Amino acid sequence: MVKIGSVEIGEFPLLLAPMEDVSDPPFRALCKREGADLMYTEFISSDGLVHDAKSSWQKLDIFDYERPIGIQFFGGQLESMVQAAEIIAAHNPDIIDINYGCPVNKVACKMAGAGLLQDIPLMVRLTEAIVKATDKPVTVKTRLGWDDNTINILEVAERLQDIGIQALSIHARTRKQMYKGEANWEWIAKVKENPRIHIPIFGNGDVDSPEKAKLFRDRYGVDGIMIGRASIGYPWIFREIKHYFATGELLPPPETSARVDAAREHLRRSIEWKGEKLGVVEMRRHYTNYFRGYPNIKEYRKLLVTENSPEILFSILDEIEQQFSMATELA
Repeated sequence: MVKIGSVEIGEFPLLLAPMEDVSDPPFRALCKREGADLMYTEFISSDGLVHDAKSSWQKLDIFDYERPIGIQFFGGQLESMVQAAEIIAAHNPDIIDINYGCPVNKVACKMAGAGLLQDIPLMVRLTEAIVKATDKPVTVKTRLGWDDNTINILEVAERLQDIGIQALSIHARTRKQMYKGEANWEWIAKVKENPRIHIPIFGNGDVDSPEKAKLFRDRYGVDGIMIGRASIGYPWIFREIKHYFATGELLPPPETSARVDAAREHLRRSIEWKGEKLGVVEMRRHYTNYFRGYPNIKEYRKLLVTENSPEILFSILDEIEQQFSMATELA
């Protein structure tokens, strides 16, 4: 049984990665239903929490059916990071996670997220202060290094473990790579093989199928796998991986009715959590992924991303189900 502190998360846990504008409660509910063992919130700005930004505080919303659940945050200033950790702890997540992996300029260039891979002593000081400020298990998500010339994940893993983090998730790319090129899991294996490392090590990057999940599990010896982009519009990835681990067989892809049901539930939960206007607008980014690869879906997609009425949106989804289910039967 893999544990983060005293939190049990399964024999070989599958984690939902924290993804900005994706890993919100409506989406997490679907991933939990489909088998995610541990989920993280979208990352939250420490400055936003300290200065009472509404958008940051809303991201603190977690629900009992999601447990175990981790709240992730980022920042680069010690005082605001500690204050933010205290705010987060008061919302009672199972885990507090620090983001040292976000590669986007607006974060990294302010010495937050992956930017802290350029200053490991500062990363260590921030982390140690947060560990001391809370009794919640503290975990970290990071990358291999800033670029190919500064891959420092072996040092980072040891030093962060030594000051008290309870688990480490590693995206197997450098900051310079962003999300391009191939993830290099050999470095994750080196961390896992280090005899000094005793905390759980989770691998992240390029896991987009059950076969690849099994290959990475067996080849690199990680304690669990974190899945990000492959879950967007496809929460079934967690169930499919677990089934493949257990049986060696691939489940068939979800039928149209299952995809439409997921889109309906996602839209409904989005409206309930965000309000009608915002819930409808922010759902638009997901429709393409739910129906990716469908022939002649373009016209429906155009309607879904321009319509503002929930009632009409649900009727469009009903029509998609009828249209494509009928096409499958005729085929």
